[in-house]
Amino acid sequence: MSKKMQVSTPTDTTILITRDFDAPRHLVYRTFTEPELLRRWWHANRAEVTAVEMDVRVGGRYRYAARGAGFEMEFTGEYREVVPDERLVSTEVFSGAPDYPALNTTTFTEKDGRTYLELLIEHTSKTSRDMQLASGMEDGLADALVLLEGVARELAHLT
Repeated sequence: MSKKMQVSTPTDTTILITRDFDAPRHLVYRTFTEPELLRRWWHANRAEVTAVEMDVRVGGRYRYAARGAGFEMEFTGEYREVVPDERLVSTEVFSGAPDYPALNTTTFTEKDGRTYLELLIEHTSKTSRDMQLASGMEDGLADALVLLEGVARELAHLT
């Protein structure tokens, strides 16, 4: 069984999310970087994914959009660092709070066929960080990562 997602706030402007997955890191990385795979987990069973556009290279842009019961949301950004199977660094702008951009650093580490994921979200202010924490992001992301693990494990059985 995978370890549940853990959320901490190392500083007044950061959120650190960690979780391990029962899947090799190259497959977990693929779920973050291939549009059709991302569509299968990003909705967190809360919405319909309406757009996934990704140009996974330094300077490339991304856009994810979804529609649920009474809400629409969109996330956009630019990839700042791409190290296949190891690390993604990207900016993030949420349509519901466009004045509060963040920088996301996602690190994938593998040990004994399991992947340890670390997502560091850096905000420009404590207000911005606290708004994200209060948004319900934690529950949605936890559910999305359960789905992500299912996709990665399915890929492992296909290869």
